This record gives sequence, structure tokens and C-alpha cells, in this order.
Amino acid sequence: MNNAPDVIIVGGGAIGLCAAYYLLKDGASVVVIDKGEMGHGSSLHNAGYICPSHFVPLAAPGVFAQALKWMLSPSSPFYVKPRLDRELIAWAWQFRKSSTERAMRCAMPLLRDLLVDGSRLMEELSREPGMAFQYARQGLCMLFATEKGRSAVEHEARLADELGMEARLLDRRQLQTMDPGIEFGAMGGAFYPGDAHLLPAKLVQDLSSVLVRSGATLIENCPVEGFVLEGGRIASVKTPKGWYESREVVLAGGAWSPGILRDIGVRMLMQPGKGYSITIPRPPRKPVHPYIFTERRVVVTPFQDSLRFAGTMEMSGLDTSIHQLRIRAMLDAIPVYMKNIVLPPFSDFALWAGLRPVSPDGLPYIGRFRQVSNLTAATGHAMLGISLATVTGKLVAEILGGRPPSHDLALLNPQRFG
Repeated sequence: MNNAPDVIIVGGGAIGLCAAYYLLKDGASVVVIDKGEMGHGSSLHNAGYICPSHFVPLAAPGVFAQALKWMLSPSSPFYVKPRLDRELIAWAWQFRKSSTERAMRCAMPLLRDLLVDGSRLMEELSREPGMAFQYARQGLCMLFATEKGRSAVEHEARLADELGMEARLLDRRQLQTMDPGIEFGAMGGAFYPGDAHLLPAKLVQDLSSVLVRSGATLIENCPVEGFVLEGGRIASVKTPKGWYESREVVLAGGAWSPGILRDIGVRMLMQPGKGYSITIPRPPRKPVHPYIFTERRVVVTPFQDSLRFAGTMEMSGLDTSIHQLRIRAMLDAIPVYMKNIVLPPFSDFALWAGLRPVSPDGLPYIGRFRQVSNLTAATGHAMLGISLATVTGKLVAEILGGRPPSHDLALLNPQRFG
């Protein structure tokens, strides 16, 4: 490749595009390469949450036991497609080992700091010219409909208090006052006023446009097939469209990252966690605030001209097919929590499935690889990709610029599982 850029970013989702944004601000030349269109992996039609409230990692006490109960039911919030897969078994073993009180307590302050910083940076980004991705800081309310759900929500609110984060416990009457257009079936909830949301597809679109105007090159429909190593460095990036060279390479390939690394013998424990979304255009009624249906693991996001329901975690490999049973389970949850949301005919729904990159401990992979000196990971964000996109981009720019990272990256080591 003539005029090789300073940095090649593998993956054009929210993480890769934010990394490009901050690298450009540092004066680097950047090429972003994606196997599909920008944002296609898990960035386009997710819930769009910017959620400091999600400071508890995915691997938390009790989660593994609950997952075992759910994993064989195709309509449950967490489903594992039965198969003999060495990588899945290794991932599940590490997930179990990570689901401890000690590991959770160790991870929570870091996640809190990353999420708060990411929220601040996203709000700053929303005020930049060319950015119109419907950023709205309207908080987030976690609803419960059972006593077990109440216990879980109240426990998390207490953890938030320990970390200095505001969470307000609300009963049904207070929910009704906060959102008078909704008839709540939920018993109550916990409201996190520091959370925000945005339209993720517009974020990807706006970032892409700003990057191109700023001199970045975006290459779509060009799967990276691997790397060529010379002297412990990536000499070139292999694609069907040719070989690309650069000084530095950032791996932001989402759920496809482990396969990209396989060519150079580097292992990264990760599983694709399929999530679904249902978008209803111009709904007759929608809530003012975003919500999470705690027991059903369904999230609700009101946008300017649509209403989105999203959720589930399906471990079925690199498969983006949509299973109607899981869509139906999400729809069935709505009247349990919100009685007067009227759904249009099924044919009016916009259905989508995307693959989240899920590490065994629920923390992202951010940092250098030991045996490849010019390769930096920025992946494994699971459900927090939009929330952590800006802070990850900033950290990548700091790493590549030789500056001390603004957050301690020890727990995010991309090779922490060997």
C-alpha cells in the first residue's frame, strides 16, 4: 500500500470509529477496515445506552448458576446453543471462575470510572459539529415485577451508593408520576439519573462522515484475513483487496477478533453474544425515559420518532439469524411492566440481531499484546460498546501516542486468560 497510514484499525463499529476519531485528533493518519458496512457488527441497532449504572460486570455472583438454569431454554434471556466447542467450554470455565464477589468488587470501581468518563466524552462529542445522534440525558430506570426482582434491583442500588453513584428507589406511584403516560405493571424500580441514550446508527453515520472529512480512509466489505509478522511486529494486514501496511494496528473487530488473531497464533477468549432489537416506528405511545425490565432482561429506549426494545444473550456462534421464539419472549415481557404500550402489526416491526463480543469476566480487552509489539486490542465490550466507545478511543490514542493511560489497564490486559 502506497503512502501507508500511521494506524490501521480493524473493525468499523463504534469502538473502531471512536479510536479513529481520537487518533486523528492526535495528528495520526488512519485507515479503518471492516468486513461489512461500518457498524454492522453490534453497533447499528442496539439500545443506544450510555449507562454508568452498569458498573457491575457481566460475570457477577449468582450469574453463572442463573445462566445454567436458562441456557437450554430457547426463549430465556440467556441461551447457549448446545454444541461441543472447545473455545465455548474454555470461555464458560473462565466465566464461572470470574463470577465471584471478590472479582466483582475488584472490577466495579474500574468499570464505574470508565463508564463515567465515557459518558462525559460522549456528551462532549455530541456537541461537536456534524454530530446529531440524538444524545439525551434522561436517566435510566430498572423496573422489577417480582419480589426477587426487587431484591436484585435494591442490592444493585446499594452497590451504586457504595460507589458514590446516585440511584433513587421508586414505587409504582412514583413511577407513574415520573412517566404519567405509561400504565405501569411493574411494582417499582431504581432510577439512575446519570445515564443517557443516543441513536446508535446515527452515531456510526455521523462519526463516519466526520472521519472522512478529517482525512481518514474507511474501507468497507473488506474482511481482514490475518496478519503477516516480521520480527515480532505486524508487517502487513491481509485482505481480499490487497495487503495493507502501517506503523500500528488496532484490533477492534468485535466478535470476529479471535478469528483474526488465529493466523498469528494469538489466543483471545471471547464468545459472540447475540442480541436482538425490535424497533417500532412512530408508536402511538412511548415512555419518556429508557427502562430495563429486570427479570426479563429486556431494555426499552424511546427515540425521537421510534421505540426500541432490545435484549437477550444468545451464545450460538457467529450466527446473526433471527429466531422468532426469542422475539416473542421479548414482546411478551412488555405488558408485564407497561400495560398500555400498544404494538402495531408484526409486519411493521424492524427486527435486527447483532453479535456482541463477550469476554469471560465481562471486562473489555484494551492494551498491547506481549508478543506483537505494534498490535493494540480494543474489543470485548459485550453490552457496553456504545457506553465505552469514547473512553476506549481515548485510551487507544494514549497508548499509541506513548502517553500514560488515563485509566489503569491491568484488569483489561488482552492476554489475561493466557
